Amino acid sequence: MFVLSTSRRHDKLYYLLYGGLRIPYRNLSKCFIVVKEMKLYHIITYMKKSLTRRDFLKLLKAAAIDLALLTVGSSGYGLLIAPAQVKIESVRLKLGRLSPAFHGLRIAQVSDIHMGGWMNAERFQHIVNLVISQQPDLLLLTGDFLLGHGFSKNSEQHLQDLINILSPLSRTIPCFATLGNHDYWTNAKAVREMLKASGIRNLTNTVFTISRDNEHLHLCGVDDVWEGEVRLEDVLSQLPDDGAAILLAHEPDFADQSAVTGRFDLQVSGHSHGGQVVLPFVGPPILPYLGQKYPSGIYEIRGMYQYTNRGVGTGRLPVRLNCPPEITIFNLEANSSI
Repeated sequence: MFVLSTSRRHDKLYYLLYGGLRIPYRNLSKCFIVVKEMKLYHIITYMKKSLTRRDFLKLLKAAAIDLALLTVGSSGYGLLIAPAQVKIESVRLKLGRLSPAFHGLRIAQVSDIHMGGWMNAERFQHIVNLVISQQPDLLLLTGDFLLGHGFSKNSEQHLQDLINILSPLSRTIPCFATLGNHDYWTNAKAVREMLKASGIRNLTNTVFTISRDNEHLHLCGVDDVWEGEVRLEDVLSQLPDDGAAILLAHEPDFADQSAVTGRFDLQVSGHSHGGQVVLPFVGPPILPYLGQKYPSGIYEIRGMYQYTNRGVGTGRLPVRLNCPPEITIFNLEANSSI
């Protein structure tokens, strides 16, 4: 209601575009995209200090209705189709401790599947097919396999769908995973059993070492930072002194703690969904706890890279605006001085 009852400046702009400037009617939908984004910008800016997550979801629902009623084409595309338009992000990284034996290694990352929300078996199979098409050497899954709070018969079916899709994948591509906060809010034990049944190695508070030509690459993981039991000291005690180390941690803001150790070359995370909605000139109005400092993309913290994947699923509101779902492909480069 707040969005629908804002000032009539939008109507005045309509008359300016169509009546005064004589812009063809068929092109007005594109103009309305800009108008609506400007409208949302002013609303969010005005409410920024007091806007809660609940308020924002209400605002977003109202905006979705407003956009659907007043525009067609591109705006509907952004709200209704964008969650399915997966973008493959190619990231080239030179890791200081990576040995030449691992130069050119391709690692895929998928995060925040949230099976049972917008994501279903058919859509997730499409995601997996895209991963396979990239021919990665490894796949890292950084948590939030399920969605919401509580565990039901439907949740059991969602886990079975994951097993049916991930099992064949793990037989061709080595897969590694950690849990996210939604996995704890549903049933962490059941999610761990799903990973085991799918042939995926659970890296929670542990280290797995890959060896090539007597050189080593260490894959590490911590439990969910928000709801789990993080034992970073246990991970460090298992980690040899030599070789590059990659850390899986669902919440990206944990990078401030992991980087301080000086032992990890790269942390990969998810959790934030990139905000799902990114407004022009504003960015994402709402970001989750522990996903606010490093919400999307690549960062460098105390000599460690932090990469935050936007996820492939959504929260309960299946909307993505200027924030497409993502599969990340890391192309690792060795330090030539090693």
